[in-house]
Formats: sequence, C-alpha cells, structure tokens
Amino acid sequence: MNTPTPTFKTDRLLIRAITDADLENIYHGLSNPEVIKHYGISFDSLEATKEQMLWFADEKQMWWAICALDNQSFYGAAGLNDINHQEHKAEIGLWLLPQFWGKGIMKEVLNLISDYGLNQLNLNRIEGFVETENTNCKRAMAKLNFKLEKTLKDCELKNGKLISLDVYAKTS
Repeated sequence: MNTPTPTFKTDRLLIRAITDADLENIYHGLSNPEVIKHYGISFDSLEATKEQMLWFADEKQMWWAICALDNQSFYGAAGLNDINHQEHKAEIGLWLLPQFWGKGIMKEVLNLISDYGLNQLNLNRIEGFVETENTNCKRAMAKLNFKLEKTLKDCELKNGKLISLDVYAKTS
C-alpha cells in the first residue's frame, strides 16, 4: 500500500515530500557533525547519500522535507519509518539543521506527522527511539505527549561504543 505523501502548510512552514532534488540538502544535514551526533546514520559524499534517498522512496517510509513557506530554505527532514499497517504502528524521526534548533519547528512538525499517522494512516502506535543522552529530543517528546515506556540499556553500537535508547510512544 503506497500512500502518496501529503503536503502540509503551517503559518511558517512547508512540509512536503522529499524528492530527488533534495539530495544536496539531505547530504548537507546528514554530514553535519551536530546533526548526526544523535542520529543513526551519516554520509560523507553526495554519492553515498543516494542510499538514503532510496530509503526515503521505500513504501515502508513516509518522509517530508521541512522548508520555509516559499520552499527556498531547507530546514531538515521528518517522517515515519517502518510503517507497519498490519500491526498499525510506525517509528517517527526528525532532524534539523542546527541554525533552526530551538525555534519550535520540531514540535510543530512532529505534531502534524504523528496526527497524520494516527488519524489518516489509521496507526494505533507511533514510537520514537531516542538516544538516552539526547536530552533536547527527550524533552520535545515529552512535550508532544509521547510517553516514556522503557530504556533499552546498551542496545546499539555507535562509533565503537554501546549506547542506550529510550523508547517513547504515542497511541490513538
């Protein structure tokens, strides 16, 4: 079931489907040391970033570019991963370029996306996996009514070091 990615507009944001034309924007974000500090992947070239573009196009993902209303400035990306219609759940994710941190964009976008998943895709559960050390993201999840369910201790290897993940969920 491949549902077209809808476009959303708020008073200040255009949230639209990611396209192949976003390759440089995605590379710019996912090669930025501040962005990838708490993010699961990174890329060191435009060519390598094409792997991410293929992932975005997979029918199990629904990701959006976050832009200024005029579509001239790219702020970051957000979306639903591993959409599972049989189990009625998905994982939510988001990253922003550092110059757009602390402006309420995350809250605005994640509310839209989680509401879309729960109400339009008929999901029952949206999960967020947050590195335990990522206090800003954990604070944002709490503000968005995602409930902390558990901590997965030393569950993932990142840069040669075991890290823990906090599991948040929002249900319908």
